[in-house]
Amino acid sequence: MFKKLDRFVFRNFIMLFMGTFAISLFVVMMQFLWKYVDDLVGKGLSIDILAKFFFYAGETLVPMALPLAILLASLIAFGNMGERLELLAIKAAGVSLWRTLRPLALLMVVFTGWSYYFQDVVAPKAQEQLMQMLYSLRQKSPELDIPEGVFYDGVEGMNLYVREKDKVTGTLHEVIIYNMRDGANNAHIILADSGRLESSADKCHLLLHLYNGEQFENLRTNALATNNVPYRRETFVVKHFIIDFDQNLNMADMDFSTSARTKNIASLIVGIDSMKQVIDSTAHEFYADMQRGTYTMNSPIMARMEETRTQPRTADSVAVDLDTLYAHLNGQQKAGAMQEALQKVTMADIELDYKSEVMIAHNRNLRMHRIQIWEKITQALACLVFFFIGAPLGAIIRKGGLGMPVVVAVIIFIFYYIVNRLGYNLAYAGTIPAFIGLWFSTIVLSVIGIFFTVKSNNDSTVFNIDSYTAFFRKLWGIRPKRHIVRKEVIINDPDYGAMVEQMKRVADEAQDYRRTQHLTRIPNYFSVFFTVQNDDRIAALSQELEYCVDVLSNSKNRQILRYLNGFPVLDAYAHIAPFRSKAWNMAAGIVFPVGIVLLLRVGRMRRRLRRDLKQIVTTGDIIVKECKQLS
Repeated sequence: MFKKLDRFVFRNFIMLFMGTFAISLFVVMMQFLWKYVDDLVGKGLSIDILAKFFFYAGETLVPMALPLAILLASLIAFGNMGERLELLAIKAAGVSLWRTLRPLALLMVVFTGWSYYFQDVVAPKAQEQLMQMLYSLRQKSPELDIPEGVFYDGVEGMNLYVREKDKVTGTLHEVIIYNMRDGANNAHIILADSGRLESSADKCHLLLHLYNGEQFENLRTNALATNNVPYRRETFVVKHFIIDFDQNLNMADMDFSTSARTKNIASLIVGIDSMKQVIDSTAHEFYADMQRGTYTMNSPIMARMEETRTQPRTADSVAVDLDTLYAHLNGQQKAGAMQEALQKVTMADIELDYKSEVMIAHNRNLRMHRIQIWEKITQALACLVFFFIGAPLGAIIRKGGLGMPVVVAVIIFIFYYIVNRLGYNLAYAGTIPAFIGLWFSTIVLSVIGIFFTVKSNNDSTVFNIDSYTAFFRKLWGIRPKRHIVRKEVIINDPDYGAMVEQMKRVADEAQDYRRTQHLTRIPNYFSVFFTVQNDDRIAALSQELEYCVDVLSNSKNRQILRYLNGFPVLDAYAHIAPFRSKAWNMAAGIVFPVGIVLLLRVGRMRRRLRRDLKQIVTTGDIIVKECKQLS
């Protein structure tokens, strides 16, 4: 049964989850709306139509919003617990992180199953309704809004011009109408001082009321080419027109159930089996066409060549080929043969292109069905994967609220989305199998989740900036600098006489090493990567130098302290090999381009060591002189 700790963790998470789920669904809904905004704007849609549209869209987007909400909620919840030191108290009581995560992990298993059920049962039906509504919205006429000063062709078969509109009364001033519903040659031209335009009660017609105008109409059909065209002119005070203009949203009677997005797992599996049979039968039929000679040249010339080829050869027989036969034709026969060959090749090429498109479409539809199966599974598992990323990561960064967790969650989700879309597109194009393309993002995120869970359970400092700074400083060969200042309290002064002898030995050893070792030469590639040995002389020299610095740092003499800061910090290994591990060195040496780069780095470290030894000798001599004066 749940204990107090489980109820505490559950209560901290569930309230945040409800808020983050609402935010995540709103974000993905806005992204969806931005994609289809052109189909909605200017259509005069009612509130109930828009509500139905967003409801169906929300149902299809729940599986995408759920993993993001889990990631964000787990990050904030465990970040808050870490910031309030509650995780520290839990660990101090002997409770591991895994035990703390256990109730929420069970909840994530429930969410994963619910997400799979939702995608398999609810989302396909909602997707079918959404596709039907989108198709209907694209077919709907835009809301009538006649602009001022330009011709408007939003009404089919008519062009309307309005000089000015009264925003308050809706009156149209100086109206010009070109009615071309009877054809461009029989256009009716209407001029009016003013008018009003309104929709009928059923929104299937426009009622146009015109005042004080004239109408011109041709009386002869197709009479534009003649010089004298009879026409009729009509002057009116009030004239009414009824124009067909359906402004209602009529749901299209289209069947979208064959789309892969509107099917559940069972239907997708059945569809894959049937499509395989269709593809196999179509491919066998195309192959049979090739075997029947559909794409061979069945002309008399080819028949004669075939007859000559199949007849038994005699002593006086002569081999006949295409060039010989073509050379014996006259000019008209050659032109006819070329024309016949060109026509047949063109027809064969068109037919092959058509058959190729048929097979490509069948295979694309088959891949889409396979993609939908794996997408439903991987998108459900993303709930579990994102929890094991967000919860340990929140425990590591120990920052709650909507600041750092939101930034981290967005970065992780964008990375997941990019990797997922990359695999999806490659699978859809047929470059890689659907299984690999859809599971790639899940596998990558699972590895990251396992890494964060292990590091958080072991209290490892994954985001310790100092450790990464030290790593890159070491990679680029940047050494720490000495910062020795005078101490406030000194119990015993250094023995300057002993330090004189010690510093002389250090300087002599540095001078001898610099003279005997050829540090300016290019190091041997094989010895650097495959026969690594420790440099005991530099290690001992570095130890003696640090001892001298440590003893003389107790001096009250400011000059000595200033000169001590001039001693370099020796690296006893960088001039020998790039890594301390023999296995890493061998691996780097085998990878030839990497080995060359690291070999140049070792050469640079050797030249730097030569300069360091010279600096030790010079600075050592100065300190020896200062120590002699104080001894």
